[in-house]
Amino acid sequence: MKKQIIIALAFSVCAFSFAQKKELRAVEKAIKGKNYAEAKAALKQAEALMSSMDDKLKAQYYYLNAEALYADGAGSMDDIDAALKSLENVKEGYATEVSELKQTMVNGILTKGNKSYEGKDYSIASKYFEKAYRLSTKDTLFLYYAAATAVNVQEYDRALDLYEELKQLGYTGIEKQYFATNVETGEEEIMDKNTRDLYVKAKSHKNPGERMTESKKPEIVKNVALIYVSKGEDEKALTAMKDARAESPDDVNLILSEANIHYKLGNTKEFKALLEKATQMDPNNPELQYNLGVIAAESGQPEEAKAYYEKAIALDPQYTNAYINLAALILSKEEAMIKEMNGLGSSKKDDLRYDELRAQRQDLYKNAAPYLTKALEIDSKNLGAAKTLMNIYSILDETAKQKEMKAKVDALEAEGVN
Repeated sequence: MKKQIIIALAFSVCAFSFAQKKELRAVEKAIKGKNYAEAKAALKQAEALMSSMDDKLKAQYYYLNAEALYADGAGSMDDIDAALKSLENVKEGYATEVSELKQTMVNGILTKGNKSYEGKDYSIASKYFEKAYRLSTKDTLFLYYAAATAVNVQEYDRALDLYEELKQLGYTGIEKQYFATNVETGEEEIMDKNTRDLYVKAKSHKNPGERMTESKKPEIVKNVALIYVSKGEDEKALTAMKDARAESPDDVNLILSEANIHYKLGNTKEFKALLEKATQMDPNNPELQYNLGVIAAESGQPEEAKAYYEKAIALDPQYTNAYINLAALILSKEEAMIKEMNGLGSSKKDDLRYDELRAQRQDLYKNAAPYLTKALEIDSKNLGAAKTLMNIYSILDETAKQKEMKAKVDALEAEGVN
């Protein structure tokens, strides 16, 4: 009796094992025929038998499940995530197959990522690049591409997470490049070492060489700082900016970025000091001279401001705002004059002072007008300059010029110029 039971049980187990293998063979057949819907249906049936599968059959199930989900590249991002999780459960055997499937997935994902990038769909491209890295974590370059591409579409929170991950990994992006000059075109070409050596041997290329690429760490640290700036997290931005400047002490743009943060925080002294430092490093930059002029004007140093604006114009004769600010410097003296004129009485002495101030005020307008005229020559749609000139000509009783400028103002406003 006991022998019969044992035999019956053994027969039952064999039948159960046969059913498991049959279902998995059906999955394999469907996948080979690229019928992934049928494969998934067969996997559902096999899943019901999972509890009694041995480790080898479970490994086969999870591997086949990943293949079905990936569907030769047709699977969605969620399907790819599920496929990766399934491959994590392959504990026995299939090492070569798993490695090959992952490489196939990486190649397919990168192809889609590059296609999205070329189509300027940077958000999707970034996600594909990140997915490629998750599949092949030794290829940190993919993570760098994911972060840089996320910045293109201002997905700053995501980019920040990716950049921080790169920093924690100690990523530098430094690699050895192999190159040679194309004999026909005369242009240097970068390629892998074997290809380069083959081309040089075939004499289609000459002057072979190798070099190390520049580190991407300064760029990463800089972008982290700039992302904090864009998010309005100024204190974090300043901390990150110090790290960035430590990496790239000669980067003028980093100094300007830090200066702008200080300006935003009202730290005028620090802002000016950094601008002066940047000016020493880049003395022929008109924008730096202009910004120093703005700070000097706001600090009540009109003569210093005037010198900076004039230097900006000397470096760039087309710098419209410098002309406008020079006119504004001149006209800023008007307020004190008007206040004094309004406070005068009716005595002969007061009348003489009034006439004196009136003449000085008209001199201000005459001195400011050429700068505004030049600004309009450069930027014919500068409504602010046109309005100010119209008012100046009105006060100076230059009727013809006032009418001409009024017509220009009306035309610009009709165009919707602000």
